Amino acid sequence: MQKALTPRGSLRAMYETMALIRAVETSLLDLFGKGKLRGTVHTGIGQEAIAAGVVAALDLDRDVICSNHRGHGHYLAYCGDAKGLIAEIMGRPDGVCKGVGGSQHLHKKNFYSNGILGGMAPVSVGIAMGEKTKRSGAIVVQFAGDGALAEGAFYEAFNMAALWTLPYMLVVEDNGYAQSTPKALEQSGTLVDRAKPFGIRVMEVDGNDAEAVHEAAETLSDHIRSGAGPGVLYCSTYRLAPHSKGDDIRDKTEIADAWTREPIVRARAKLPPEFCDAVDQAVATHVRDIIEALA
Repeated sequence: MQKALTPRGSLRAMYETMALIRAVETSLLDLFGKGKLRGTVHTGIGQEAIAAGVVAALDLDRDVICSNHRGHGHYLAYCGDAKGLIAEIMGRPDGVCKGVGGSQHLHKKNFYSNGILGGMAPVSVGIAMGEKTKRSGAIVVQFAGDGALAEGAFYEAFNMAALWTLPYMLVVEDNGYAQSTPKALEQSGTLVDRAKPFGIRVMEVDGNDAEAVHEAAETLSDHIRSGAGPGVLYCSTYRLAPHSKGDDIRDKTEIADAWTREPIVRARAKLPPEFCDAVDQAVATHVRDIIEALA
């Protein structure tokens, strides 16, 4: 699918990215329901603005992205490779990792993902140490959910990143749930403050507003790239689809309310309807053609 020649950080370009993520994620759930996928499928429906806004603020030729089990959107925002991703999750040899990585273990150029909850924290900080040693000017961005902050590895990572002034950015996607457990029943205290005792700069943003995410990510990445040390971008959002496939016991009224505030609805309110409709149609055709070719 050919993207419009618009700046990467413009709302139009980010809408194209979000629309692609939404179309792919929705199709993956449909394929699973038809028995064409095996294993697990964690989608990020409702969290597209974070992937689009953050990745558009990065230098994709040198910065490194470390993603998690819910990483399809991050991957698509990074490279737009819908065919490689879908084929990978279908277990096909023409997938981005030849069908052996699956949904949670993706790698392409400077993009890496892993399914171990919080497991990429020490890995990301290690890569950041390597980039600082090489003086590459790159920053390392790790995506993690609020539930992952219960893992002790993050606090060791915070300590090392701050102590060694590493070019490390943690992007927290706080969707309010750790699988099906509400945050209030899993985490004590205020999560947004967790990195502050280490002297790490924290920026908090509405994760459903792509423009706000992008602006904050640019500000924080500039801060980190200047040599000022690590940072945390804390994004509040909501996962609209099940944790994985169909396991969703959340209140249906709560979910319905969240659909009125989700990123694509928010972006469409600021863009010409004819532009959005054209993008949606182009993306739907692109994803449908990929699936038909792989079937």
